[in-house]
Amino acid sequence: MTLLITGATGFIGRHVCARLTRSHDLYAVLRQPETQLPTLRQQVSDLGGQGDRLYAVKGDLDLPGLGLPEDLEAPEAIIHLGARFAWQLDPATAHRTNVAGSLAVAELARRHQSRLVFVSGFMLENHDHLRRLGINNDDPERVDWRRVYRLVGGYEASKLEAAIRVRALASSGDLDLVEVQPATVAGHSDTGSLDTSQPLFALLDNLARGRMAMIPGSPEHWLPLVAVDHLASLMAVAATSDRVPERLLALDPATPSLKGLLAIAAELLGRRAPQRHVPMPLLALLLRLPGLPRLMNTWPEALNFIQPTRFDTAITDAFLREQGLARPSIEAVIVATARWYRQRQ
Repeated sequence: MTLLITGATGFIGRHVCARLTRSHDLYAVLRQPETQLPTLRQQVSDLGGQGDRLYAVKGDLDLPGLGLPEDLEAPEAIIHLGARFAWQLDPATAHRTNVAGSLAVAELARRHQSRLVFVSGFMLENHDHLRRLGINNDDPERVDWRRVYRLVGGYEASKLEAAIRVRALASSGDLDLVEVQPATVAGHSDTGSLDTSQPLFALLDNLARGRMAMIPGSPEHWLPLVAVDHLASLMAVAATSDRVPERLLALDPATPSLKGLLAIAAELLGRRAPQRHVPMPLLALLLRLPGLPRLMNTWPEALNFIQPTRFDTAITDAFLREQGLARPSIEAVIVATARWYRQRQ
């Protein structure tokens, strides 16, 4: 089986590469293969994969046709992880990489009759949230995208738009689409290792540095999590199994409330866990004050991912059982991640 992956050098991408190269050769789309491939191979080997089974294809999500060679061998599956992430991301930049780039990958998969494992996000299953944004179905032409970008920021809006437009392409063309919808990514279930660019790292850092006197939201609010190695395994089987659901919600429903998560982490970090809640509207209003988001290391866009909505994971649960994949204890993952954070300080 020939597999192609974008976003291989990212935190999730490295773990997916490690998982897949244990049994498959894998081609990674890289901007600078000469310098990036040796480092990536070593990282993949360090994570338990076989770095020598990883190869590079020069390409870039921001280029027409992805900048890929014309004689590219048709892959049987493409795992699309590549995306541009930042809070307060410029909408034009977000659209170019996350929307136009994703559509180019989807067209590549359609042209080669490859399965596309497309990574979106769990907020696409928060239907009340989507309705508030004016997203009522999978028709991208019936959405006021300028309003969506204004309401939730460039990153989330571009991820939502990319998913809706890729779904529309799949429904109108011959595209084998599997959409994986990850929750906020936690550390490795054994080592707890977590990339410093991940939102959970910022949450732990704020707690450790005394920036969290109160808990955002209400007692019902939570930040759904998924262990990075479990997510990588789910994506690997989504790319290589014969029968896969159209959508897989990669979210651990046993994730505790935000108050519970902070209590677990605080004990490991030697901090006093916050007890009182601050209403989301008030916190969002405070974060409009100039300089306060940077001072608090909390961005208004990040608040969208902390909410009280619960999700139906029945389809994913059944697929995990069929594949023999068990979720690690999410509380143990939180402990491991907080311990890893403490040890690196």
